[in-house]
Amino acid sequence: MKLVSVVVPCYNEEDVLHMFYEEITKVTGEMAKEHPELEFEYLFINDGSKDKTLEIFHELADKDDRVRFISFSRNFGKESGMYAGLKNAKGDYVVVMDADLQHPPSFLPQMYNFVKDGEYDCATTRRVNRKGESKVRSWFAMKFYKIMNKISQTEIVDGAQDFRFMTRQMVDAILEMSEYNRFSKGIFSWVGFKVKYLPYENVERAAGTTSWSFWGLFKYSLEGIMAFSTAPLAIASMLGIISCAIAFILMIVTIVKTIIFGDPVAGYPTTICVIFLLSGLQLFCTGILGQYLAKTYLETKHRPIYIASETEELYRSKKADAEKK
Repeated sequence: MKLVSVVVPCYNEEDVLHMFYEEITKVTGEMAKEHPELEFEYLFINDGSKDKTLEIFHELADKDDRVRFISFSRNFGKESGMYAGLKNAKGDYVVVMDADLQHPPSFLPQMYNFVKDGEYDCATTRRVNRKGESKVRSWFAMKFYKIMNKISQTEIVDGAQDFRFMTRQMVDAILEMSEYNRFSKGIFSWVGFKVKYLPYENVERAAGTTSWSFWGLFKYSLEGIMAFSTAPLAIASMLGIISCAIAFILMIVTIVKTIIFGDPVAGYPTTICVIFLLSGLQLFCTGILGQYLAKTYLETKHRPIYIASETEELYRSKKADAEKK
């Protein structure tokens, strides 16, 4: 038998969890009939939700022994949720997908067909459009991928998602990258392996609202750039060289105008403009260095990527003890 672990990071997903469970069990049930060698487990990750997400996990665990869950002590972010799921998944194959049904479970049979024979180590979806997103958000997303692929040696496919069906070998390779500052899209590409991209049109959430704001996505994109590229450091160095060159040229021009032509040197306004320009460049470059230093500082502290406050094993144990009493 081959076990497939379905990892589902969740944050405030009470509105959609029951719909997701019904859909995923329906699809996996059909897969089990077609492929009798398959068994499934559903590993939900509660990323510090403030709604009834954890209570729904309890309900699902009570009625289905295949349901497992890990509840974080606070919100650690989706990246930590995916890492916790991959780390605790027991399957020979591991699926990562969202609970909002924007990652259609109907793709799972097709994904498995590409992976089962060993031709591919991973099958994932790639959006062919960004239907439902604002034009501004879509424009920034496309620009991010273009910039990222130009300044990084790790190619990240535009539109590729976290919805993946992976072999155990690939999952183990990902887990070896236990860095604190995680950018999974880059990690998935960096580890390599053969990946099959399945095109699909963007699907809107089945219910609820997304927790990703524009500012949150912008910060996440900066995480990706700093995690897989040192180009910003090179840019800071180039700005310093260019500023020095301009200053040297202006100094020569000023000396020539004063000594040869006798022109008075422009005073206060010019000085203030130059001071502000150079100060701004210095602060900008210092900020870039500070961001990389901050990431290095966090890595050296060796803090855990997540802290679990409850699992399905602990929940079932407490419930059994309560029933005995």
